[in-house]
Amino acid sequence: MRLRREDLYPRLEPLLGQVEKPSRYLDHEWGAIEEQDGPFHVVLMYPDVYEVGLPNMGLSILYTAINRVEGMSCERGYLPWVDMADLMRAKDVPLLALESSSPIASFDVVGFTLAHEMACTNIVEALDLSRIPVRAEERAQDDPIVVAGGPSVWNCEPVSPMFDAVLLGDGEEAMVEICSCVRDARARGLARRDILLELSRVQGVYVPSLYDVVVDDTSTQWGYAVPKPQTGAPAVVYKRSLQDFSSTEPVPQRIVPYMDVVQDRLAVEVLRGCARGCRFCQAGMTYRPVRERPAEQVVAAAREGLALTGHDEVSLTSLSTTDHSQCAQILHTLNEDVRGTGVRVSIPSQRLDSFGVEMAAEVGGSKRGGLTFAPEAGSQRLRDVINKNVTEKDIDTAAENAFRNGWRRMKLYFMMGLPTETDDDIVAINETADRVLEIGRSVVGRGPKSGVSVSISVAVFVPKAYTPFQWCGQLDLEEVRRRQQLLLSTCPDHAIKISYHDAEVSLIEAVLSKVGRRGFDLILAAWRHGCRFDAWTDQFSFERWTAAAAEVGMDLEAIASADTPLDVRLPWEHTSPAVSQGFLRREYRRAAQGVTTPDCTRESCVGCGVCPKLGVENAIVGDRHGRH
Repeated sequence: MRLRREDLYPRLEPLLGQVEKPSRYLDHEWGAIEEQDGPFHVVLMYPDVYEVGLPNMGLSILYTAINRVEGMSCERGYLPWVDMADLMRAKDVPLLALESSSPIASFDVVGFTLAHEMACTNIVEALDLSRIPVRAEERAQDDPIVVAGGPSVWNCEPVSPMFDAVLLGDGEEAMVEICSCVRDARARGLARRDILLELSRVQGVYVPSLYDVVVDDTSTQWGYAVPKPQTGAPAVVYKRSLQDFSSTEPVPQRIVPYMDVVQDRLAVEVLRGCARGCRFCQAGMTYRPVRERPAEQVVAAAREGLALTGHDEVSLTSLSTTDHSQCAQILHTLNEDVRGTGVRVSIPSQRLDSFGVEMAAEVGGSKRGGLTFAPEAGSQRLRDVINKNVTEKDIDTAAENAFRNGWRRMKLYFMMGLPTETDDDIVAINETADRVLEIGRSVVGRGPKSGVSVSISVAVFVPKAYTPFQWCGQLDLEEVRRRQQLLLSTCPDHAIKISYHDAEVSLIEAVLSKVGRRGFDLILAAWRHGCRFDAWTDQFSFERWTAAAAEVGMDLEAIASADTPLDVRLPWEHTSPAVSQGFLRREYRRAAQGVTTPDCTRESCVGCGVCPKLGVENAIVGDRHGRH
């Protein structure tokens, strides 16, 4: 039975003195929307703790969009840390929304952000703590409609049994349509199944219960989904893509928290999409086309956001900010604005081939902290395989420009286990880092007083849906560990700091990226074994995951390391970002040949299929031609 909408804060308050960071559970932050009258109520859940979820831009965008609709109110929910979750169960307190302290289960729509695969057990935890049936098929007529969306929806099959609907693509308009559809259907007295049928007719909405999974000799062992007869559900659900990006809210984050949060800065999304075509990068394929926000709107948004929030840093965010055709102009104007105020203008990471003298002078303004670049691979051969389109000269030039313009610390991101990688490619990671370090020393000087430092961070490659490497297997654990030791043993200079990702976490991520709907059995078993907050190093337990896998009859390493033939049907082909499988196969073959593909915002169309399929196109406000 659906919980009643009521303020249960008096039951939560006595627990605050018994937990770490009680400010996670306090409402009424500056900038929060307090008029939560409804009568239609929506709560957006970020399946992690408050300080991780609050800065999430996607949730902030939807929070603002829904609250602007007459008669709708939208609140936020976050997952309590393990201490509070255990206390809430012991004291019989359900999971509550932040603004009104009403039970999550009392809302009409509950929306979850799928930020990454490792949040899957947190979603189970959140639903269970909310007292909402974990499986969508077990929900009653008056239970909330539970929706998912976000960057990790592209193989949502393993988590799909938990969701009534999944939104693919841009959410600003679509989430409002979803809420309106549920509101109107409930007003008409429709049964739950009929509400879901109505939702399946909203562009970009996938309703898992309307599809059967078929396993045959044309598919992987996980099968593929087909619409159930007489449902009218589409054979392929294509994403929503917002063409006019400049019409969206440029300052969605207006809430000032009581506690320190990750990414504690004002974020302004300067563009959406990326056409660089890195073959390992899911976001680069699924967020197409590229849509830039005009320079004057970015500058105005930064000014407004800083005035509203009092942040001392503004971050110009996107998949590839330095690709913005007016990036240098934006940086110059904002740096002039904040000169002498102590406010810093930053970019999350810089393209090596875009980091010229002008960019080096503008990024970071007068504050020179650390710079982050992502060569991804150490050798030119492997960078061509992954279509990074960055040369040795680009790396050297960017490093020299940075050191000459006052930067002293540089962090380089790489991946290990990319398709066709050899030991020589691993050694080349160290050689690249050493070359950058020597450039810094030659420009700034040697010795500890120079302040020059280079660090490298090496992730394990995880094959992702809707990338040209979706058919590839992951390195097995033993081989990952051998290559990690090779990386450490061939480092030529102790001044280079090396860190690498946990191979076991990456293996679970690969499994969740590849399995189909039956993968939910693994997720549920893992949660029952105590898995939650798996993205947190101190909470992750590989032993619990392997125990869960044994319980449901799955071999984790075999799943992660398996290659998939190009001609089989994959578990996610019925939910599409509109990038064609033909294009992805072509890119897979070009990777094997070491042949690169250009960026369509600088050269001609590469035939990915997104623009004609969705009726959209790249929207570039300046001139990208000739910019590198």
